[in-house]
Amino acid sequence: MINRKITFSVIVLMLTSSLAFCQSEALKNAVNNLASYKKNQDLKFLSVARKTVDSLIKTRKDSADLQKNIYKTIIYTAILYNDPINKLGNPPTFLRTTTEHYDNLARQRKIYKYQTEMNFAARCLANTYIRYGFLHMEKGKDYTNALASFKMAQKYAPSFKQLNAYIAYANGRLGNIQEAARYYTILLNTDTIRAEYVEAAANTYRSVGDTARALQVLQKGRKLLPNDRTLLLEEANIYNNKKDYKALEPLLPQLLDGNPNNADIAFIAANCYDRLDKFEQAESLYLRTIDLNEVFYEPVFNLGVLYLRSSAIKKDSTATKDLVRAGQWLEKANEISPYDAKCLNLLQIVYTKQGNRSQLDKVNNKLKQLTN
Repeated sequence: MINRKITFSVIVLMLTSSLAFCQSEALKNAVNNLASYKKNQDLKFLSVARKTVDSLIKTRKDSADLQKNIYKTIIYTAILYNDPINKLGNPPTFLRTTTEHYDNLARQRKIYKYQTEMNFAARCLANTYIRYGFLHMEKGKDYTNALASFKMAQKYAPSFKQLNAYIAYANGRLGNIQEAARYYTILLNTDTIRAEYVEAAANTYRSVGDTARALQVLQKGRKLLPNDRTLLLEEANIYNNKKDYKALEPLLPQLLDGNPNNADIAFIAANCYDRLDKFEQAESLYLRTIDLNEVFYEPVFNLGVLYLRSSAIKKDSTATKDLVRAGQWLEKANEISPYDAKCLNLLQIVYTKQGNRSQLDKVNNKLKQLTN
């Protein structure tokens, strides 16, 4: 099974020129350039807007002017968001200083008057940090800085739930498994649950040996996403690995219906019914598995064992027929894996019961070769 990859997205954001306060002529020029950028997608308009607002902040009094600084924040964060390859040639410290400027504004007593503008700037910052996080992961496999970037993004976009997945993913790559699991848990308690997040969370818990928590995650995920075949298979695999066949059995009909041509799944189902002493279902599914993959050793061997057990239980003529079938399938298993001792030992039993001396001698010789 190939695990699904977590897909990464950014916050939907539209550049806006609709601002909530009265503007001087100079500020109107800055706003007009923002509007021109929105219409033409030419960075020169953002550059002009920046030069305009910078020209208005020269003195200490200007630096204390909340309105001018709001415009500065909007323009600077818009540049960060819309100029990902830095065509405007801003210094390496541009993101850090713009972030500091935003944070200083956010602490101002009257900033509540400009919540729309601050929200816009925060979304620009969040998207920029998300982009930096992606770049750290994709180009340099630098998950430490990716994690730091995603956490900064979460500071400015706390309602963007997918960030929990990005933070969890980066933690997982860094080996911070418990922290990754914590963020996946946060994510799964939101109303935007996605199958890949459920799968990633379950795999994270399994990697630290917490199978019970992995099962809880998968069961919750399947309640919300009942038609997801991968989550169903993940839960089935856990039961199968634990040999909890009673828990696995109710999942088998849906599992088989969703994967009619998968030999591995047919074998899992056959083995489950076999362990639960449901002969007919096990027989049918072992045969289906072999039909799908005739060189798959385990179902051939298990079918031989199934018939051998059946021959020991039955007392009528069908016991003889099952003993013959057992020999046929164990011989086929021996053809696939000629030196498997378990199979040879069972063939010894079959040939002894049948009184087939010549075949018994051949098996005995093979076993001697294995032990010498």
